[in-house]
Amino acid sequence: MIIGLDVGGTHVDAVLLKDNRVLRQAKAPTGTGDLLRPIHTALDSLLAGIAPRVVKQVNLSTTVCTNAIVEGKVAAVGMLLESGPGVDPSHLACSEATYFLSGAVDHRGRETAPVDHREVEQAARELQKKGIRHVGVVGKFSARNPDHELEIGRYLTNRFTKVTLGHTLSGRLNFPRRVYSTYLNVAVSDVYAGFAAAVRSSFHQKGLTAPVHILKADGGTLTLDASLASPVETILSGPAASIMGVLALCAIASDAVVLDIGGTTTDIALLADGVPLLEPRGIRIGSYPTLVRALLARPVGVGGDSRVQVIDGRLQVGPHREGPAVALGGLAPTPTDALVALGMVDLGNRELALHAMAGLGKIMGLDAPAAARRVFQETVDLITKGIGETITDVNSRPAYTVREVLMGRTIQPTRVIVIGGPAEAMAPALGERLRLPVMVPPYSGVANAVGAAASKTTAELTLLADTARGILTVPEEGLTEKAPAGFSLGQARTRALELLKHRAVRMGAGPEGLELEILEEQSFNMVRGFSTAGKDIRVKAQVKPGVQAKLTVGGEERC
Repeated sequence: MIIGLDVGGTHVDAVLLKDNRVLRQAKAPTGTGDLLRPIHTALDSLLAGIAPRVVKQVNLSTTVCTNAIVEGKVAAVGMLLESGPGVDPSHLACSEATYFLSGAVDHRGRETAPVDHREVEQAARELQKKGIRHVGVVGKFSARNPDHELEIGRYLTNRFTKVTLGHTLSGRLNFPRRVYSTYLNVAVSDVYAGFAAAVRSSFHQKGLTAPVHILKADGGTLTLDASLASPVETILSGPAASIMGVLALCAIASDAVVLDIGGTTTDIALLADGVPLLEPRGIRIGSYPTLVRALLARPVGVGGDSRVQVIDGRLQVGPHREGPAVALGGLAPTPTDALVALGMVDLGNRELALHAMAGLGKIMGLDAPAAARRVFQETVDLITKGIGETITDVNSRPAYTVREVLMGRTIQPTRVIVIGGPAEAMAPALGERLRLPVMVPPYSGVANAVGAAASKTTAELTLLADTARGILTVPEEGLTEKAPAGFSLGQARTRALELLKHRAVRMGAGPEGLELEILEEQSFNMVRGFSTAGKDIRVKAQVKPGVQAKLTVGGEERC
């Protein structure tokens, strides 16, 4: 048995899977923001009469890091940056204290200026005086040669609580994104470590001893222990859970729109031939662009619990949430109240929902049912507008799926898949507005939890070899080794896949049945004078993302 938990902003959704089917499902409101209480409630429902020892794995998606960043509840961070010569790097000062060091490595990984230990010592002393316990270290070309980051890291490790080296988060080049990724990884480390400890304690109290995995933004999982080194990878795992849930519940082989209508937002994702799209360069959270690999999902600021109000005679739905629907004891009218008032969902107290709609209608000169219809239509219009903008944005630039780049290919959805609490009620209107068939899969209300439970462990790495220098590096692993004379692209492929398998197992994958593939490979001759001096080889490999359990059979016409 596998437990899937999706810890969202309004509910904890939970499922218990057995033999590729949903045995039980549960939903618990988050209420006061105490995440452990609704997790306990959901687990009690799932495990009633079941021995916890029969659960073999728990997969969890969480908004804890996203919320910490959005709400500014992060740790103070010191950043030590080796920016090298060139453009003024002052705009990268994203932390409470940023120090620009004079050491440098060039684009081929060659040292052009050594680490100045006096600078590092001075920065360390000043950070300690300020009471800053967390530090990030990033060199401009550390993906080519991590030696400087490693050297500085060894100097700082025993003096600070958390030290993150930028090269360990991604093998891709992009100095600003690497800086922001590192900063966020350090900034959320305390919050995430507290969450992980609480989850571990909570599961122990329930008698759950199964391995706990966390869903990443790319739709894959890693063990709770492994995630402590890179909590930034769990940012926006909620939208990833919804996409993976659709993949587990639906057999889709065409272009499609995936809608997850939540309490605060509606997340919009796209499939190309049934395959999820990726953010091409990395996820953006708030004002920070990062290198964090993520499935592409766009939030629209409207959900079932969005506040509805009339401003200057105009109806406004969202983007803020002020609690549950009036029908469920809340204070502000919401789209859920409109659905309840119209009899489209049987939830809470309909009289209260009608009263809330009547209050809006009085301002607009409408009766309660007419006001509810206006709220419902405005909600549908906002979601439809968001879908159109997402498709236009994706088709205006190169699109990347989890498998390949779509060269000269536009996304043309042939259907819409809707999940979330209001999915059944809103699907007909969305289909009419979009002029596309709309499907609501089974278990749509807990599809995120299904996605968390069904997701496989994923991993990726980048292998870089400079045969002229005789050096091979794998930034994500912090690995540097000798590249023998005559080292070839074929040897690079073999070594990359070997290291990837070890990495995936360490992150929680089973050693058997791993689907490994080469995403990118390049080999360039390096010329000095009139002769070849060596090769610059780059190989990127991944464990194929996907679901380990398909909970449905059949074609595209039924989920």
